[in-house]
Amino acid sequence: MDRLYTKAMGKINLTLDVINKRADGYHNLKMVMQTVELHDVLELKKLENGITVLCENSLVPTNDSNIAFKAANALCEYTDRKLNVAIHIEKNIPVSAGMAGGSSDAAAVLKGMNELFGLNLKKDELLKIGKTIGADVPYCLCGGTMLAEGIGDILTPLDPLNGVNIVLVKPRIEVSTAWVFKNFKESDVLERPDTDALINALKKNDLRTIGSKLSNVLESVTVRANPVIDEIKSKLLDCGAIGSLMSGSGPTVFGIFEDYSSAQKAFNKMSDMIQLDCYLTKTIC
Repeated sequence: MDRLYTKAMGKINLTLDVINKRADGYHNLKMVMQTVELHDVLELKKLENGITVLCENSLVPTNDSNIAFKAANALCEYTDRKLNVAIHIEKNIPVSAGMAGGSSDAAAVLKGMNELFGLNLKKDELLKIGKTIGADVPYCLCGGTMLAEGIGDILTPLDPLNGVNIVLVKPRIEVSTAWVFKNFKESDVLERPDTDALINALKKNDLRTIGSKLSNVLESVTVRANPVIDEIKSKLLDCGAIGSLMSGSGPTVFGIFEDYSSAQKAFNKMSDMIQLDCYLTKTIC
């Protein structure tokens, strides 16, 4: 086998709470993360020499600053082997959007190269490597419905939220995660997530309660700088969403819908608005 195709799945946050700031500058988090069907497609092809990254999306770097490149390089260092590979990324997950698109690409590279080169690394080893690349990479290696704690690397599987209709709306702005965390102040948070209540609703498969318990403290930073996010949330609720939230550090907003028909109608309505990129997808586990 000299090439392999693999998918890199996007994610949304059903809750996101910042617990405290660590001595190393990172923040301890408590959040419920969920995989969605929207995905990038990666082609991994063996080369005679080096690591290359190709992506037609101009917002994605194709040098050694690309997180997918870093993942390939990290595998080389971990295995002490020259793993020469060309990485082609078909980008469908929006960039700088709070959906872990880059981290998911990195996770796909780790899993894909493990198979392509017959490395036979165990999942625990891939998770160990992934943690050195980015905080969301361990989750992206696992996927599904997860409680993520620490910097996002302590993962606990939850009752799956599978096949729920989701409309994603991204205003055409980019948000820096580092900037959001730098400007986060606990005093600006008016209401903290009730993550335990959401986890309990997952156990009961109570979609309406899940919708009512969506909460993300980082909205206190990103929405203040970009009020359009709140406007999108309101529009999704007006379109019939039973809950709406900004994912991650933003600016992507998602709405949860009880059935495909209402999600399709909302998608059509939101797609007609200018300066918005819209996606109709669903949760997967």
